[in-house]
Amino acid sequence: MSDTLAKYIPEHAVKPVFDLIVANQVHLKIVNERQTRHGDYRRGPSGKHEITVNASLNKYRFLITLIHEIAHLVAFEKFGRNIKPHGNEWKYSFQRLMVPFIRPEIFPSHILPLLARHFKNPSASSDTDTTLSLALKQYDKDNDKNYIFEIPYGSVFRISNGKIFKKLAVRTKRFECIEISSGKTYLFNPNAEVELINVQ
Repeated sequence: MSDTLAKYIPEHAVKPVFDLIVANQVHLKIVNERQTRHGDYRRGPSGKHEITVNASLNKYRFLITLIHEIAHLVAFEKFGRNIKPHGNEWKYSFQRLMVPFIRPEIFPSHILPLLARHFKNPSASSDTDTTLSLALKQYDKDNDKNYIFEIPYGSVFRISNGKIFKKLAVRTKRFECIEISSGKTYLFNPNAEVELINVQ
């Protein structure tokens, strides 16, 4: 198992992560990419703790995602099943589990202060933290995607389901875009990943 982990997370994180997996009796599945989420935790019918993480994530995002999912398990075990999935109990668990990993042997030095800031009050997805998300994106293997906030107004882009939109305006914190085929207006989070289309 630790050999497998070494392919997906930073070298100095392998042993402590392996220990967490063993201590919490996690059944870890590394899966080919699902568009909607980086990872998932569920308690299987047999009571086994099942965590899935996308294989396509870069090693830093993979590590954060895996700890995020283990934090769900730890929070449910400690505080009971009636807690909110990303409520205070989960935040507390995630912070406590993540702190030992926020070290220069594990993360690049320019990411450490961003992580420290993010983990003062972690959100349901590190993707909603624009600065951290952009810093982590530099390490992606497939870097041809853009975030919606990066592209110019008037740009035409495609999302993962193949639909094509044009970026119009910003509304509060989200971007208003029009779907080309239907003319309907949609709001996108700044960190939605899109593929730019060159329109001649």
